[in-house]
Amino acid sequence: MFAKPEAMIFDMDGTLFQTESLLIPAYHATFDEMHREGSYTDETPDENIIIGCLGMLLPEIWRRVLPDANEQVRQRADELFVRYELEYLEKGYGELYPGVAEILNRLKASGIRLFVASNGLEGYVRGVARMKGITPLFEELYSAGEHQTSSKVDLVRLLLERHNLRDAWMVGDRSSDVEAGLKNNLTVIGCDYAGFGDGSELDGSHVRIRSFAELPDLYA
Repeated sequence: MFAKPEAMIFDMDGTLFQTESLLIPAYHATFDEMHREGSYTDETPDENIIIGCLGMLLPEIWRRVLPDANEQVRQRADELFVRYELEYLEKGYGELYPGVAEILNRLKASGIRLFVASNGLEGYVRGVARMKGITPLFEELYSAGEHQTSSKVDLVRLLLERHNLRDAWMVGDRSSDVEAGLKNNLTVIGCDYAGFGDGSELDGSHVRIRSFAELPDLYA
């Protein structure tokens, strides 16, 4: 068994937010635009490639989605993708997983300090939290884009140091979350419901949950 934490640190995509509900329309809009302007002329890469890259930093994502393209093409894809994600977010695209807002409210009311640590861009992470009404529930939102960290391990370490946290749970769905938790001596709760990774994605987690709704019982 593991102790009750003073804080919980959540990944955003695939943990709190159903990323594909925003990502897929923004992804296709990106390549439609690139086809129109002539900056990319091949067929749109399979959307499952980018879905499989969730949790990575954006430069690595585009290297995998466009392995044969030059850096200029990748940068253009990145620029358009970020623009369309924010635009579609403002239009109401994207959903939290069932029960997320209610459960976060309950955890906060019980005295747990709540944080987000995401490899996404600052505007995206803060935009999702703002548009979905959960910003007030968190003490702070940390993103690789804002803090220019090279890994989630470093991002979580920064968060722990700044907020003087000694005992926390790292809650996430990707291997980067598991690594960030273990290397910072945290209890790792693996979220096994997004379906983005393979079966080994959450190896090393102290426990796996099949829905976000399991978290309060696990804490209790």
